[in-house]
Amino acid sequence: MSPRWLRCRTPRAAARTRLVCFPHAGGSASFFGTWGAGLPQDVELWAVQFPGREDRIADAVPASMAEVVAGVLADLGPLLDRPLALFGHSMGAVAAYEVARALEARGEAPTRVFASARHAPDELVGGDIHLRDDAGLVEEVVRVGGAGAEVLKANPELWPVFLPAIRADYRVEETYRHLAGAPLRAPITAVVGEDDSEVTPAQAERWSDFTTGGFDLRVVPGDHFYPVRHNAMLLDLLTCQLNEVKDVLR
Repeated sequence: MSPRWLRCRTPRAAARTRLVCFPHAGGSASFFGTWGAGLPQDVELWAVQFPGREDRIADAVPASMAEVVAGVLADLGPLLDRPLALFGHSMGAVAAYEVARALEARGEAPTRVFASARHAPDELVGGDIHLRDDAGLVEEVVRVGGAGAEVLKANPELWPVFLPAIRADYRVEETYRHLAGAPLRAPITAVVGEDDSEVTPAQAERWSDFTTGGFDLRVVPGDHFYPVRHNAMLLDLLTCQLNEVKDVLR
């Protein structure tokens, strides 16, 4: 049976390592659609597909971060036969971190966690965005600048299709509460755009408190969605750090 939560657009049977990517609130696996082709031939990219969107449009949306983590973990097993790194963007960074915690609790530590465009997990988000009416929710999506935000604003007939998943993701983000515990053994790389309106470099640097395995902060050109306009730069960064892992594992 095909995994429900994971998608691989560029399978590589001979890959030496895998990279699992978690999208932002309202995002989907297609956000990473071209990334696999831009990575080295020995890296296989898998993207997380949250319920309620694209080919999972009919699936019930997640109610909590715990539900997201449990769903991804249920599908990760077959991928753990090779070294595995995790990348998460915005809300996805917290999901990647929580999956890494769960894997380490089982003795299956990832090789590295990339936390993109997100402050440290114990910094409370809270908020009422997921409780706003449809117009208010769309205004927030436009403010942050997500892909297709202006199209969504201009076409209210699309709201019944796309807003349930977006609202659910904001609920997951706003109701998430970090539970104290041991820091990760896996190293963390935090990446933040220098013009990001949602997180500062100082906030991103606090990810260093959540690992004993080494920490790296990268401040890059761009805003909250820097991976869209500066994708090649990000893939170069990922390639470099994944190569470091592969060299250690030789």
